Amino acid sequence: MSTDLTAPAPPRPDVAGIQRRTVRLLFLTQIIGGIGVTIGISVGALLAARVAGTALAGLAQSAGVVGAALLAIPVTRLMTARGRRPGLVLAYAVGAVGGVLVVVATVTRLVPLLFVGMLLFGGGTAANLQARYTAVDLAEPQRRGRQLSLVVWATTIGAVAAPNFAALADDTTRGWGLPALAGPFAFSAVAFTLTAVVLLVLLRPDPLLTARRLAAAEPAPGAAPAVTRRGGMVAAWRTVRGRPAARLGIAAVAVGHLVMVAVMSMTPVHLGEWHSDEDVLPVVGLVLSLHIAGMYALSPVVGWLTDRAGRRPVILGGVALLLAACAVSGTAGHHTALLSVGLTLLGLGWSGTMVAGSTLLSESVPTADRPGVQGLSDLLMGLAGAGAAAASGFVMRAVGYPTLTLLAAIAVVPLVALALRRTGTRPLDEED
Repeated sequence: MSTDLTAPAPPRPDVAGIQRRTVRLLFLTQIIGGIGVTIGISVGALLAARVAGTALAGLAQSAGVVGAALLAIPVTRLMTARGRRPGLVLAYAVGAVGGVLVVVATVTRLVPLLFVGMLLFGGGTAANLQARYTAVDLAEPQRRGRQLSLVVWATTIGAVAAPNFAALADDTTRGWGLPALAGPFAFSAVAFTLTAVVLLVLLRPDPLLTARRLAAAEPAPGAAPAVTRRGGMVAAWRTVRGRPAARLGIAAVAVGHLVMVAVMSMTPVHLGEWHSDEDVLPVVGLVLSLHIAGMYALSPVVGWLTDRAGRRPVILGGVALLLAACAVSGTAGHHTALLSVGLTLLGLGWSGTMVAGSTLLSESVPTADRPGVQGLSDLLMGLAGAGAAAASGFVMRAVGYPTLTLLAAIAVVPLVALALRRTGTRPLDEED
């Protein structure tokens, strides 16, 4: 059988057009999915306290965090084999199933089912986190930080809108006969299902598969051919272990998240020590709103700085803000205004380490290895956050809030040492 050597090569895809459509679609789905995540989280502790008791309420919330971290493993394996679209769809579908199980557990008062539902509900968070990486598969190197940060910023809209939807969902579903607080999780399941359907239909062509085809067709000089590897965590760690820039990216994301969760989770308890039960909720709401604004509202600016100033300088800037946040929060005493400043700085520091760290990680490994390495990063970030949330309560009870912030600041020291080393942060797209 002869081969026609004169046949024209397949046309190069319109990468810029695909990237624009991908980012717009991710922006939309992050809003819908973000509402689904936040609407459930906003009432999760109250619902768990009613079904399982106050003592187990915190564990039920932690189940969602751990679920998001563990689901990163199968999701990234699927992405490695089939692309971003099926991985994101699977994560949102699992989150929808989790929301339904939480509703059923609320109706039946089955505590084990509640924990299973909360664990699977973490699929929505896992999808929200993986979406930021989808935004950089086809992004130009000089715009990767901005593209990723736009998707992170879209979460702000969902986070702000979700509390209002929670009340509406609860009022609506009570009329259907569901118990109080079950409605938000029913709406979360609908939001996750809608997001999964939109991505299944519209995320075409798949940005990761397109990036792989381009890398195979146009390899960088001296680069080895791109090979799709297994997406296991062991293989991902082997990839990261030999790349200092990738290690810095993972460390920035995990340590920034650990410090943020440790301080943020105990701030409401600290506020409750000198505010009455009637006054504490509005104060907590104000302080945490400023904190969330620090996390997300300025992420496009952080992304722009990541592209203009460089990944490592923004990581170090984020570290400096985290240290400042710990210093201000730990010495604020009973001054709510100073504590608000500290929590805002905490959110800004988290944004710097998250955006710059995620961008650096994505460009520091070959395209074929990205899903597995990104999944490893989200797994470590989730486990760091869950561990920080669990340990912070014991630390708070034993030695108090100021010492908690001091220990959180000390946890940043290894990241500073790693960031100050020469890491070879040159973008690496297809080198092996």
